Amino acid sequence: MLKLNFGGRKQQFRKVLCLGAHCDDIEIGCGGTILRLARENPGLEFTWIVFSSNPKRKREALKAAGLFLEGVRKRTVEVKSFRDGHFPFVGSRIKEYFEQLKRRISPDLIFTHYRDDLHQDHRLISDLTWNTWRDHMILEYEIPKYDGDLGSPNLFVDLDEALCARKIRAIFAAFDSQTNRVWFTEDTFRAMLRIRGMESRALGGCAEGFYCRKALL
Repeated sequence: MLKLNFGGRKQQFRKVLCLGAHCDDIEIGCGGTILRLARENPGLEFTWIVFSSNPKRKREALKAAGLFLEGVRKRTVEVKSFRDGHFPFVGSRIKEYFEQLKRRISPDLIFTHYRDDLHQDHRLISDLTWNTWRDHMILEYEIPKYDGDLGSPNLFVDLDEALCARKIRAIFAAFDSQTNRVWFTEDTFRAMLRIRGMESRALGGCAEGFYCRKALL
C-alpha cells in the first residue's frame, strides 16, 4: 500500500469535526480512527455533532463521546433532536444548523457519512457537509447495515488490536438500546475492521475504510 511522505515537517492539523446522523454512527464508522488520533495527537480539538436523538439515546451518545474522547483536553459535544428517518423532510432546518456551525468552526479534518449510503439521513448529512465546507479535508466513513450499501473505500487507517478491542468495548458499553438489533454484534464490527485491514494490508491486521473524494498533495 502506497504511503506518501514528501519529507520535511509533518502537516499539522488541530481541529477535527465529527458528524453523525444518529447516536452511534460516528463510533461505528470511525471510532477506531478517532481513538488513534486522540492517542497520537493529544492536543487536537474535537467537535462532535449528533443530529438525531431522544432522551435515552442522548444519554448514550454523551457517554460514548466521553469514552472515545477520553484524554482529549478540548472537546465540544452536541446532540441534536432532528427526527430520525425524516432528515430530507426537515432539510432546511438542518441546513440552517450547518450554516451556524460553519460560522463557529473551520475544521482541519472532517468525518462524515458516505455519500452513497442508502440511509436517507446519512446521505443528507454527507451532502450538507460538502455544501458547507468547500476547502477542507473530508473523509466519509461507512456503516454496515441491512441495505447492503458497502462500497470500495480508497483511504484506510491502520488500527492495532488494542484500538479495535477498545472501539468495540466502548460501543457496547454505551449503546444498551441497540443490543437487541440483529446487526449489532461484535462479529459484525470486527469483520468490518478485518476486511478493510486485509484490503489495505494494514500492519495491525485491521483498518477502518474511508472515501476521500478530493485531496491536494
